Amino acid sequence: MEPSSSVIDGVVDGGLAVRTIGADHVALREQVLAELRRRIVDGEYEQGERLTETRLADDFGVSRNPVREALRVVEAEGFVQILPRRGAVVATLDETAVRDLFAVRQQLETLAAGLAAERATADGIAELRRLIEAANAATEAADFDRVAELNSAFHRTVIEISGNRWLHSISAAMYHHVHWVFRVGAAQRAPHSSGEHVRLVDAIEAGDATAASAAARLHVEAAAEAALGQRPTA
Repeated sequence: MEPSSSVIDGVVDGGLAVRTIGADHVALREQVLAELRRRIVDGEYEQGERLTETRLADDFGVSRNPVREALRVVEAEGFVQILPRRGAVVATLDETAVRDLFAVRQQLETLAAGLAAERATADGIAELRRLIEAANAATEAADFDRVAELNSAFHRTVIEISGNRWLHSISAAMYHHVHWVFRVGAAQRAPHSSGEHVRLVDAIEAGDATAASAAARLHVEAAAEAALGQRPTA
């Protein structure tokens, strides 16, 4: 005789694990949010493009409820604006927004780099170098979506190595926007960024907090100039 099974708060007696309806709802909402954010960051939904709930529900094959919830989050994050008579549209990366982003990046990343130089482990250094190598391979393959992902992963890893939980918490949302800005010019920026990352890791590995902070500052300044169109790409 087969053992009976009942579901209570997502737990099944009989040794089988299933999701409750509530758990599925949370998972669906998060999946829609992640996919909506990804499509904006990767340029599939272009800056200024209108995003209706009906259209997004059709694109994702879901009801309008999780779409509505996801739009609220990306609006709060600055990826979407709600305009009169137009509704939700993808935000525009104007000069002011980009300058503000890099001003914050410079403060956070120079601090994180100095702390990382003081606290880095061999495993942390190895992970940073692995991310650089993976980004180089993705650049050679012209997979610039992947390059942008790895660029953000590199900087988040420096912050993790810094061991400062406040930096980690403050920067979490910011790196979605860092990814967005980097992706726009990734084909031109990637080779320069790689060399700057190497210099930063070398300073961290040497335990030189001053040099690491300086490398991080120069890297952010170069990235800002490229994003603002002030730096030649050759």
